[in-house]
Amino acid sequence: MKVVIPAAGAGTRLRPHTYTTPKSLLPVAGKPILGHILDGIKGFDVSEVIIIVGSYRDRIEDFVRESYSFKTRYVEQKELRGLGYAVYLAADYFGDEPIFIVLGDTIYKADLDTVFRNGGNYIGVKSVKDPRRFGVAEVEADKITRLIEKPENPTSNLAVVGLYYIEDSDVLKSSLKEIVEGGKRTKGEYQLTDALQIMIEKGAELKVFDVDGWYDCGKPETLLSTNRYLLNEMESSEKIKGSIIIPPVFVPPSAKIDNSIIGPYVSIGDGAKISNSIIRDSIIGRETEVERSVFELSLIGDFARIKTGVQRLNIGSSSEIVINSIDHINSKE
Repeated sequence: MKVVIPAAGAGTRLRPHTYTTPKSLLPVAGKPILGHILDGIKGFDVSEVIIIVGSYRDRIEDFVRESYSFKTRYVEQKELRGLGYAVYLAADYFGDEPIFIVLGDTIYKADLDTVFRNGGNYIGVKSVKDPRRFGVAEVEADKITRLIEKPENPTSNLAVVGLYYIEDSDVLKSSLKEIVEGGKRTKGEYQLTDALQIMIEKGAELKVFDVDGWYDCGKPETLLSTNRYLLNEMESSEKIKGSIIIPPVFVPPSAKIDNSIIGPYVSIGDGAKISNSIIRDSIIGRETEVERSVFELSLIGDFARIKTGVQRLNIGSSSEIVINSIDHINSKE
């Protein structure tokens, strides 16, 4: 099969971090979001990974080349016109193989082995309290009868969570061309759910599979929530002389921790230096230096320099903060 990963989104809700880093490369639990996604397809028979990229193509290419051995193709998306448009750009490379589409900002837990082994067309779903923010699947006996994008009055609580396994790739390709070349937009964008609905109308059978865990990384609060979940799933036994480590945490061997209390729920990037500080429930970027600080629920980008006593930070890459006391900072570089 071929794997398609749309990863061209601007990530505006994660600024200032996405001013300098593509959303899919933001770290969570010790590795970029894209790394968790690619780890999830290891061991399967993947002939090619197609990544749809935006303005940070070089950064994404470098990461994948250095960390993975998949045959990889990059498709540039110059205009953000919706998920359907992003997948449409990759359609010429589908060939006659099954297609597995996974969104580039979503970490998941699902039994993909069963889905791939069964064959057919499957869409991952999860019950949610408020389905109005998502694509929604109406289902009878596990078969999808209708797909609706962000309905105002939903008739189902099964949200489409961003995992799609399509064996009828030719039908998907023709359906994508129909919506894009025919100018069919919903809420101003070309929606993948509209193309999948056309597949159903053409007679293709689409079924659902349950997604056990669905971890959004699109906002600071959800990125931190996903960090907590993933750290809980990892073995964490770090012991650092002269500091107190409260698991779960991720501390790479290259990080230096001195006279500090770290954790719970802290991920630290390569080469970071932390001294005389107390940090909990936070993500700290690569080569960042933190001194004499106490904070929680914070995102600190790469190469930042923090010398402060603040309680909560959202600091982009290469920032330098030296202050005495403030409740919240949201800084651009």
